This record gives sequence, structure tokens and C-alpha cells, in this order.
Amino acid sequence: MNSLLWLLVPLLGAWGLLRACRAAALADWGQDWINDLDGLVRLYCRYYHRYTAEPVPLPATGAALLAANHLSGLDPLLMVAACRRPLRFLIAQEEYERPWLKPLFDAIGCIPVDRNSRPEVALRAALRALQAGEVVALFPQGRITLPDEPRRPLKRGIHWLAQQANCAIYPVHLSGIQGLGHTLPALFLRSHARLLAHPALDCDGQPNCLQDLQDLLENPV
Repeated sequence: MNSLLWLLVPLLGAWGLLRACRAAALADWGQDWINDLDGLVRLYCRYYHRYTAEPVPLPATGAALLAANHLSGLDPLLMVAACRRPLRFLIAQEEYERPWLKPLFDAIGCIPVDRNSRPEVALRAALRALQAGEVVALFPQGRITLPDEPRRPLKRGIHWLAQQANCAIYPVHLSGIQGLGHTLPALFLRSHARLLAHPALDCDGQPNCLQDLQDLLENPV
């Protein structure tokens, strides 16, 4: 009897967690197991990282660019948890090639960026995703950048994508994260994470678009 209980308790716990993940999932990634992960990410951010976020006002359909300041390895999960649509992340090639994560990155449609050789290959892939009506997410600062670091110009690829795809940029500002500047520690150090969603930014015919975007990404208001 005791052996049966030891077996049933974890099974019931796993079943309960699965039901909770399915109830929490909001985005349809096209595969049930990824949708379950979507729910898990939302629960993890909400309860472990005490996450508060304004829903990003992405259009229900059609192309959109999601841009955020880059503070840690937790950032992509916070972005997923604030959106009702799947996100196609641009990701550094060296991160994409991690053997234990590459199958997941492929499944969710990450776009690897070779920053040392031909970054234009990733931009063209991102443009095709936008032309197919998807949401592409990226960090225009190019790498993890802490608030007290000197300001550097944003990467211009996001402006090119917005113009070529004729779509808006949705800037969000992340804050309240522990483990700033780190990838893995930020996942385990409990935060009071926050995401502030700014109104959409239209770069069409706007010469100061990148400057306006940088101000929104780097300032909470």
C-alpha cells in the first residue's frame, strides 16, 4: 500500500501541474507540448518571479516586432509571458548551438544570428517570418546591457525590418530582475520582475525612430 502511495503522489502531482499549465497557456504555438510549456512559463514567471506585466498590445494577427531592453537570461521568458501570440526570437548563434537547447529553439522557431560573419542572413529570415504574419522578438541593444552602462546606439536591423515589412514596433521595458548581467543565475534568483508595455512605434517616415525606440527601451516612463 505504501509503495502504491509513493507512486500515486508524484503521478497526481504531475497530472495536476499539466492541467495547470494547460489552463495558463494563452498562445498557440502549433504543438500541444509547446503550448503546455507556454503555460508553464507563465506560471513560473507569475509565481516564482512575482511577475507583474501589462499585456503587450500586439495585433491579433499580422506582422509585428517586439523589442525589449536586455538585462538577463530571464528576459525572453518574461516577454513570452506578456504576449498572447507566439514569438520568433532572434538569438545569438552561440546560444542557439547549445546542444541541450537547440531542439527547443528549433521547435519554437528561433532565428540564429551570426554576429561575427553574416548577420544579414538572420535579418532576411526574420523578414520572411514577418511577411508570413508572425511576431519577431529581438533585443536591439545587441547584448545584455545594464542600466548603469554607457548608452550605445541600437542595432539598425530592427529599423530595416520595420520598414521592409511595413509593421509597427512594440517596445517593452523590463525591470526588477535579480541576477542582472547573467544568463542562468537570473532564472533561479527570485525576482520581482516587471514589464512595462509602451504604445506601438511606427517608423515609417520617422527619421528619429531609433532614438525614440532607445528612449522607450531604456526608460520606464
